Amino acid sequence: MGWEAEILLFIQEHIRSEFLNPVMTLLTHSGDYGIFVMVLAAGLLIIPRTRRTGIIAGTSIAIEALLNNVLIKNLVARTRPYDAIEGLENLIERQKDFSFPSGHTGSAFAVMGAIFLIALMGLPEIAKSGEFMQKKMSRTYKIWAVVAIVYAFVLGFSRLYVGVHYPTDVIGGLLLGFATSFIAYFIFRSALKIYSEKKAKKEEAKQ
Repeated sequence: MGWEAEILLFIQEHIRSEFLNPVMTLLTHSGDYGIFVMVLAAGLLIIPRTRRTGIIAGTSIAIEALLNNVLIKNLVARTRPYDAIEGLENLIERQKDFSFPSGHTGSAFAVMGAIFLIALMGLPEIAKSGEFMQKKMSRTYKIWAVVAIVYAFVLGFSRLYVGVHYPTDVIGGLLLGFATSFIAYFIFRSALKIYSEKKAKKEEAKQ
């Protein structure tokens, strides 16, 4: 028996409880099809004040979904743990796709990771003067960013708790989601910086 099987069986035998089972089941279903985080990204995109955050988060989850669901899952084609580990019982319905990496975890970290990254590094934007800048985020935003990233971590754990993913599936989803949030952030940052520089050159040419 490998270490991943031991972890999943330990969770089943020592952490699952009548109280936690419905809580974790509800939490894990909040990530079904990435609907919650996609709605969140769309909401951020609609509101003018949070539109830049929404663009980064939306770009991140689009890249993550393509890499995760279309490419990596089908290339790796890993069997779900409840079909491979004797004695492991899944608490939710059987999943229709492959196991690696965790799509729920990946989509959560794609969006929540983008929000958290902006809290750490600032929001790329163009100042009134036309210069590119990194706007520092408010304390309130940073608090919500921490809440967002905690949700992503707990959602990832819930996939282990209900028995539908291996630990490395969740780790893989986490790394992929964070990677796409970085990619989306720096794509947006680079595009905005190039636009700012071109705008500055046009202003100089007029003078």
